[in-house]
Amino acid sequence: MVGSGGLSASEAAQLDRLEDQATHGGGGAWEYLCLVRRLKVRRPEPVLRLGLSLLNDPKARSKLGSEEWTLYEQVAVAAMDCQNIDVAKDCIGILKKKFPDSLRVARLEGMLLEAKGAWAEAERAYAVLLETNPNDQLIHKRKIAMAKAQGNTTLVVEYLNKYLEIFMADHDAWRELAEIYVSLQMYKQAAFCYEELILAQPMVSLYQISYADVLYTMGGLENFQTAKKYYAAAIQLTGGKNIRALYGVCLCGGAINQLSRGRNKDEESSELPALAAEVLTKEYQKWAPEKLPLVAEMLKSLKLS
Repeated sequence: MVGSGGLSASEAAQLDRLEDQATHGGGGAWEYLCLVRRLKVRRPEPVLRLGLSLLNDPKARSKLGSEEWTLYEQVAVAAMDCQNIDVAKDCIGILKKKFPDSLRVARLEGMLLEAKGAWAEAERAYAVLLETNPNDQLIHKRKIAMAKAQGNTTLVVEYLNKYLEIFMADHDAWRELAEIYVSLQMYKQAAFCYEELILAQPMVSLYQISYADVLYTMGGLENFQTAKKYYAAAIQLTGGKNIRALYGVCLCGGAINQLSRGRNKDEESSELPALAAEVLTKEYQKWAPEKLPLVAEMLKSLKLS
C-alpha cells in the first residue's frame, strides 16, 4: 500500500510518529531527520525546527560527528523552502568556511540566490559551475526548476531537451517534457517523448495510454489505427479492465469506421472495439449502473457493431 508522496503507508506512519515524538519533547529528532533524508521527502517546517534545535545545542551537535555538516546542509535547504533566508545564509556560510572549494556548497549558494529571487545571478552562478562540471545532473535540474519557477515554459523546454541529451535514461524528465508539449499542442514532439518512454519501459501501461491519447488527438486514419493498438496493449497490461484504454479502443474504432466507409476492413479492426464496448458495458452495469444509459448512448453513436 502506497501513501502520499509515493511513500508506503508504514513509511508515512513512521515519519508522522517520529515527527510527533520529537516535536513534543520525546526525543528522536535526529532519527526523524535521517529518515526524511533517506526517504527523500520534503517536510521543510519540521526539518527546520528540529534541525535548528540540534544545531543550537552544542552537546547534541557534538554527538553528530561528521554528520554535523550533513545537517547544516539539510537545514539550509529547509530554510530556503520556508523562505527563512537568514538561517539558510548562516548555514551555507558555515559550510563554505569548512569546505571552501566544495561543488556541493557552491550549488547551495546558487539555490540561495534562487530563494532570494536573484534569477540572473543564479543563472550566472550555475553557468560557471557547468563550465567545469558540464555533466552535473543536479545543476541541470536546478536550471530547469528555476525556469519553471519563473513561468518560462520556452526555457523549461530548452533546458529539458539539453538535459535529456546528457541524461537520456531519466524517465521522469521525458514524461515532464511530453506533458509540456501536450499543453503547448506540440503533439509530434510529445509523441516522440512517449516513444522514448515506451522503448525504455514497455510494461508501463500509462505510457502506452498517453502515447495513444496523443496519436488520437493528432487524428488521421493511420494515427487512429496505431492508437488503437497501443490502447489494446494497455488493456492487456492491466488485465483487461482499464477504463480509459477501453474507451480509447472504442473511440478509435468509431473514428476508423467513419474514415474507412466503403473500404475493406480487417476482421480484427471491427471486433476489438465491439469487445471493448461489451466490457465497458459490463463494468458500468457492475459499478455505476446509474451512468449506464449515458455510456450506452455514446457507444451506440460510435456504430461499432
